[in-house]
Amino acid sequence: MWHSYLVLAVLIGCTDPVSGYSNGKVSIACEDMVPQHGYEPSPDPPPYNISVDKSTFSPGDNITVSLRVAFSYPTFFKGFLIEARDAGKWNSPAVGFFILTDPHESQLLQCGHTQGSGVSHTSSTRKTHIQAVWKSPRNPPHRVQFLVTVVHKYNMYWVRIAGPVVSLGVTTVPSTVVPAQTTGPTALSTPLSSAGCGRNKSCLRDPVGCHPESDSHCYFLSFFTDQEGQSVMFELSGPAEGYMSFALSLDKWMGNDDVYLCVNDGGRVTISAAHVTGRKHPELVTEEDLWGQTWRLADGVIQCRFQRSVLLPQQDNRFSLNNSYFLFLAHGRSQQGLISRHDRQPLISTHQKVITGHPEILCGSRSPLLIKFHGVLMLTVWMWMVSTAVFIARHYKPCWPDTTLLGQRLWFQLHRTMMVLAVVLTGVAFTLPFIYRRGWSKRAGSHPYIGCTVMALSVIQPIMAILRPAPESPRRIIFSWLHFAAGTVGQILAAACVFLGAAQQALLLPSPWSPVVLTGWLLWIVLVDQLLLIHSYSLRRRGNSNSDETEIIHSESQQPGKMSKVKKMMLVVFLIGNTG
Repeated sequence: MWHSYLVLAVLIGCTDPVSGYSNGKVSIACEDMVPQHGYEPSPDPPPYNISVDKSTFSPGDNITVSLRVAFSYPTFFKGFLIEARDAGKWNSPAVGFFILTDPHESQLLQCGHTQGSGVSHTSSTRKTHIQAVWKSPRNPPHRVQFLVTVVHKYNMYWVRIAGPVVSLGVTTVPSTVVPAQTTGPTALSTPLSSAGCGRNKSCLRDPVGCHPESDSHCYFLSFFTDQEGQSVMFELSGPAEGYMSFALSLDKWMGNDDVYLCVNDGGRVTISAAHVTGRKHPELVTEEDLWGQTWRLADGVIQCRFQRSVLLPQQDNRFSLNNSYFLFLAHGRSQQGLISRHDRQPLISTHQKVITGHPEILCGSRSPLLIKFHGVLMLTVWMWMVSTAVFIARHYKPCWPDTTLLGQRLWFQLHRTMMVLAVVLTGVAFTLPFIYRRGWSKRAGSHPYIGCTVMALSVIQPIMAILRPAPESPRRIIFSWLHFAAGTVGQILAAACVFLGAAQQALLLPSPWSPVVLTGWLLWIVLVDQLLLIHSYSLRRRGNSNSDETEIIHSESQQPGKMSKVKKMMLVVFLIGNTG
């Protein structure tokens, strides 16, 4: 035996510690950019590209840096580290600092003395594209090169992939044909107006019929074609901390859209166009296609107006305005002119609209139809059907003792029918968000996790009921307690899920009214339940003058008329209140 202990002690003494950095906190690798994985870097050409949106810069300029999988390689990466260094001195400290565009996928590191001079991953999830914005320092080198280390898997990575070199100088953009009326952005002297909506211009508003010139809570988009039919004037307004935007889309799903942004950048508004690929951050395109730019900031409302040509034949990602599109209206926060994900579900037009078509008043919704059906079904099932079925089973077993339906006692048939229907409708409602989201929603918080638990308990309940022992079986008590426990836990979790669902971005019922209504529903069920328990307890005490236990148990049946009246009245009141 002592030989085994000796061998074990030797093995423990010979082990080396191994560190993993799936959380991206790799500041230890800032200097040489080499992961501490214990393997050599891959000698193969890296299947990744790093790009920037400009080749020259001035002190304080922003440069968007993109890391993506090369188009010819169907692969991914799990980890990364991006730095900017003096192009002639790779061993020098990192220069400048980064600004995050997607904090869920990337985080800032302090490489050297500068906070934010490196960018790394936040988790080991598979990625195909990442983006960050580099801000030049006040005294930058004349030439800066971006370097990146990419980890495909633990034992396969590439170190210091050489990215583009940007030079200190005056920023230039590709020359394009600019309309003669091109001017720089100027301030609006008066607020945008809804006058002419449906007659001279098309308008999309939330709430319906609101006026941006007088209502600070009005989200507004309008557009109209000039007399020559060569360009379209767009007007955008809404309360937002950072930006207002709208997009032209071929469907009601975000991705491959033509986007236009009005961003609050330090007390002035920048107006730009962008293209969205999938559900990623918008990629800005040249602003020279937009002219007549004016803007206004007042009382927390961002307003902007600009003009765009109907056709842009030299821009592959820009849509022709002669076609029909769904309109998305979104807003959110920004930091130093860089936008974050929208705060609420975008307002989406109910039908496609030809941008150069005849003026009309458009309608839209922030809640997709599938999510609305999900909410309606879940609220109907758990606010009305399940609570009624449990109420009948708990308080109405002694009622209608001689009344049967299809060979079973009436209370049992009502309870079983409603609960089976509840499971079926819950299953239907459960699938709708997955169909809409095309998978799991990562931004819905705990709501989907609790919902999955409720769905599982809903399925377990009828299975237990089918397998329940006979009434005279000694195991019947085990089934009764399990059935009661699973049902009670399911109801409690469903109530929590309903409250969380009302605040979901895709539904977002009006607050504070929706929490008040849901709280009232919950208190109503508890109140009626307690009243019936008190009523049953008082009947038992009234029949407690006899010490015969059988008479105590059947005290209700000794006063069928009185019991029947009270319970029938309470059942009617409960159904009316629950339905209301």
